[in-house]
Amino acid sequence: MTSSDISAAPTTGSAADFDFFIGSWRIQHRRLKERLLGCQEWESFEGSSVMQKMLGGLANVDDNLLHLPDGDYRALTLRSFDAATGQWAIWWLDGRRPGQLDVPVVGQFRDGIGCFYADDTLRGQPIRVRFMWTARAETGQPRWEQAFSSDGGTSWECNWVMDFSPLLAGQAATPCA
Repeated sequence: MTSSDISAAPTTGSAADFDFFIGSWRIQHRRLKERLLGCQEWESFEGSSVMQKMLGGLANVDDNLLHLPDGDYRALTLRSFDAATGQWAIWWLDGRRPGQLDVPVVGQFRDGIGCFYADDTLRGQPIRVRFMWTARAETGQPRWEQAFSSDGGTSWECNWVMDFSPLLAGQAATPCA
């Protein structure tokens, strides 16, 4: 599997599901300014990420640098594979809130699409959260989307999209640059 071939991801849970994402990436972010409020205004910004396997291949971590319009911040994604269930749990640690891990989304890849879900709250109200990993049709490179649902998953509002491009040789290998 090449670093840009998410479509080759297994159809059943495997510790190799995220191998397509190992390495260094440039990210083009688009996110809604307000979530679940009918907002149609998107903001775009860049970022970078470096992902590596951990725990003998049963987990992986990516270190992220996000260049938001109002300032940069760091974040970490931790993914852990449960071989007994064939599912992944994914946590987000925002460097602006270093003592708080987000609720993990849990799921797996099927037919090259990774879907991961959690129950959470937004502004004190219960919501469903969905992370989805796909391949961009035009390039085959990874795309991540986040969506929220306030009606138990009947309808979804996509609120954040990340398009990944591999960093080329000679480009910064870490998001610290």
